[in-house]
Amino acid sequence: MPHTVHDPTHSDKPPQIVVLDDEEEILSSMKFLLRSHGIGPVTTLSDGRDLLTVLEQPTAVLLMDLRMSELSGMDLLPRVQESHPEIPVIIVTAVQEVDTAVACMKQGATDYLLKPVNVANLITTVRKARQMYDLRQHANALKDYLLGGNLKNPEAFAEIITQSPKMQAIFKYMESASRTGEPLLIIGETGTGKELFAQAFHRLRNRSGALVPVNVAGLDDHMFADTLFGHTKGAFTGAVGSREGLVAKAARGVLFLDEIGDLSESSQLKLLRLLQEKKYEPIGSDISRNADISIVAATNRNLKQRIHEGKFRADLFYRLATHAITIPPLRERKEDLPLLLGRFIEDAARSMQLNPPPMPTPQLMNLLDCHDFPGNVRELRAMVLDAMANHKSGPLSMDAFRKAISPTPGLSGSRRDSNASREPTLRWPEGQNPPTLKEAEAFLIAHALEKSNGNQGIAAIMLGLSRQALNQRMTRKQTRQISF
Repeated sequence: MPHTVHDPTHSDKPPQIVVLDDEEEILSSMKFLLRSHGIGPVTTLSDGRDLLTVLEQPTAVLLMDLRMSELSGMDLLPRVQESHPEIPVIIVTAVQEVDTAVACMKQGATDYLLKPVNVANLITTVRKARQMYDLRQHANALKDYLLGGNLKNPEAFAEIITQSPKMQAIFKYMESASRTGEPLLIIGETGTGKELFAQAFHRLRNRSGALVPVNVAGLDDHMFADTLFGHTKGAFTGAVGSREGLVAKAARGVLFLDEIGDLSESSQLKLLRLLQEKKYEPIGSDISRNADISIVAATNRNLKQRIHEGKFRADLFYRLATHAITIPPLRERKEDLPLLLGRFIEDAARSMQLNPPPMPTPQLMNLLDCHDFPGNVRELRAMVLDAMANHKSGPLSMDAFRKAISPTPGLSGSRRDSNASREPTLRWPEGQNPPTLKEAEAFLIAHALEKSNGNQGIAAIMLGLSRQALNQRMTRKQTRQISF
């Protein structure tokens, strides 16, 4: 009888990972391994005759055995390629024949794994296949939007260092949004470079006025009104003369309001009137003045949550978010790390009047790739400045980077501390016993080695161990292989 097990998830679940094998024990083991590494939802299948029906649901990766009782993998592979060419197929089999592997690859398989399967190799292979699927989907979704034409104003984004498709999509959107004259809301974590995007938007608007930034966090109602609108002579004690506000200074330009999520309720009302009526009055004046400005606002807060808590006006949010962008954090665009690292090293060497060191070592790039950068681009720049301040000669030392990344009690800075809610954790199917301590230790070591591309020093940092302690654990019991 066909045996199909679906993960119970909600309707907007990600595409499934399908595992096809006619041995129930293998299906259970594979499902547990994938789910324990945060890969899922997983659908297991024991009869190849049901495969094409199962693949009608969105599928990111197919893992398939070759030798099965009903239909062989060699028979199914061309059918899958014909009906679902977008799905990466990984062959997992005990057949150790080079000709068979070559034949599978010619039929369209993306990879070929032999049983018994090494856990780290399995997880790495599945993740790479999943990335391949995601890239294809992303490329198709952006084909008309991004590939329909190059940026018309690439010079506007010259200060933003990136090769990320996500960032390119934002640039394209900003070009379109800049033509309307409506506000732009920039959402992003601390250190992602929100002011650089405001500067780019100012250049895109191509207005004669200046970009005038102001951080509104901590401004009380009076200070907010005085800072933005100015005051007349005698408007309050100490107002010995008139002073124009930042709205006047930003005339025919862009007013950049940073940390907008921390604005007080009464100040929010004043800003809403400015946006709706394009008018304002300096403190102490009854004469309205026109505000010929564009507005860019930025925040690292969840404004919808603030609205739910009664701390931010919904009408102001929808006025500000006529156009909105969300800057991806550095951990979601690791492809930018080499570019950013190179630029920051050059800038630091220039400012310190030093000769730039040779290209960063692969070990340093692996170390940085394992870090989540809770401080984003700003954190990376600070690391480089610290490393360059102590640089003498040769390649850039990894010591300053290790010190910044290594887990420290009470501080958030490591992958383990800063990304606990996002990292895959050791889990097991409901109703089954949890893994033993030895099994959990083997899992964690294998996971760290896989994340660090086999670098034991980096893996030790990720696990909060010394290099010697990790070596002792690996000597006592080598990372086990799971036999299917």
